[in-house]
Amino acid sequence: MRFETSVDIDAAAERVWRVMTDVARWPEFTPTMTTVEPLGDGPLSLGGRVRIKQPGLPPMVWQVTEFTEGASFAWRATGGGVTTVGTHVLTPGESGVSVLLGIDQSGPLAPVMGLLLGGRTRRFVRTEAESLRRRCESGDAV
Repeated sequence: MRFETSVDIDAAAERVWRVMTDVARWPEFTPTMTTVEPLGDGPLSLGGRVRIKQPGLPPMVWQVTEFTEGASFAWRATGGGVTTVGTHVLTPGESGVSVLLGIDQSGPLAPVMGLLLGGRTRRFVRTEAESLRRRCESGDAV
């Protein structure tokens, strides 16, 4: 199962990248994140782990599996017979950037989870994209 959405953001690519990778601050601007706790020191990077609690879902530990500075990262969490991969891709344009957010779910229970939580997953991904846009286009500190 795959869910994805994209959003155009009227802000510098560097700002969008900073906001997108400062994951501990996500709960400040998106209601889909209750807590985001990095499990290590330093900025988000390949191999880094983060514990995320979202409304109505159990906490999950995500590990960064792909990381291209200034451009993209992906992370993976496994639980309940489902492996979930979240992708975050930033593409600079003529006036701002486009950000693509995606969720891929696989495993023996992925079809069942898709039926049960697919609507929530779509709403969460869309809300996260719109929240990122609002944060990056605002004057709020990063």
